Amino acid sequence: MDFIKDIWNRAKKSQKRIVLPETEDIRIIKAAALITQSKLANIILIGDETQIKEKAASSDTSLSGVSIINPPNYPKIKELSRMYQLKLEKKGMTEEKAYQILTTDFPFFGAMLVNGGEADGMVSGANHPTANTILAAIQCLGTKEGCSIISSFFAMILPKKEFGEEGLMFYADCGVIPNPNSEELAQIALQTADSFVKCTGITPQIAMLSFSTKNSAKHPDVDKVLKATEIAQAKRSSLLIDGPLQVDAAIVQSIGRKKAPGSPVAGSANILIFPDLDAGNIGYKLTERLGGAIALGPIFQGVKKPVNDLSRGCSVEDIVNVVAITAVQAE
Repeated sequence: MDFIKDIWNRAKKSQKRIVLPETEDIRIIKAAALITQSKLANIILIGDETQIKEKAASSDTSLSGVSIINPPNYPKIKELSRMYQLKLEKKGMTEEKAYQILTTDFPFFGAMLVNGGEADGMVSGANHPTANTILAAIQCLGTKEGCSIISSFFAMILPKKEFGEEGLMFYADCGVIPNPNSEELAQIALQTADSFVKCTGITPQIAMLSFSTKNSAKHPDVDKVLKATEIAQAKRSSLLIDGPLQVDAAIVQSIGRKKAPGSPVAGSANILIFPDLDAGNIGYKLTERLGGAIALGPIFQGVKKPVNDLSRGCSVEDIVNVVAITAVQAE
């Protein structure tokens, strides 16, 4: 399958409104132009219009068809500030402080546009740490019903098509929760299964990863993964999920049959759930740098409306593809 092509085609049909708040970065401006020219989404840039257009002109980039909002001049800024203040009133937020945040910290303004229905999704992170984008998502939007956490996945596009779904795999969580407990790990698995279906329409096959396959080792870390697997199975009995599994048993047919005979996913997993953020972050970067994979993400899960993160080392192409995924999430 051609994951990126499929996502692009769906994004073109949906024509969602996506906010890009980091207009100080030329990569964002170039991506906005490319997205608009490709008709992937309707882009809203946040910032001073004169400065944005000057930056675009200096790089010979056309912003025709791109909307620009300068928060202090936005007609509904007082309304948005009041809404934001009310969300954090119990934590001492005042209207004055809310106004200051929304008019100076643009990812928060962008997230409030999404919250108010003025946009369908936001992509940030080219110039902000992941924690900033997560905070904007939590404070301005909150979690989906039934979700107590926000997690993330990477869409990994592998050069070796024998793995996953013709080379496509989802890795989670590689960007948000440092050391999830069993309940959180189960929730990450369920969120990623839903994301996989949303993005691909393909049945998820989930491997809950560990340094041990089944009962080959005894350790509290293995017990955590086993319990998480049981919780996920209890919550969704039809789900194809198994663990604990070592990564080779999860993705290599011959090893899966040997180490975990009878497993519904061993050797054919298309989703890998890592036991903690150390393993997830290391795993996706090794796959990307040594394995030659394309890594798209981190894509957030569990937020009421789509807000997604970018690596600060992202390329213009990365931004375009994450915007396309965000548009599909907003369908």
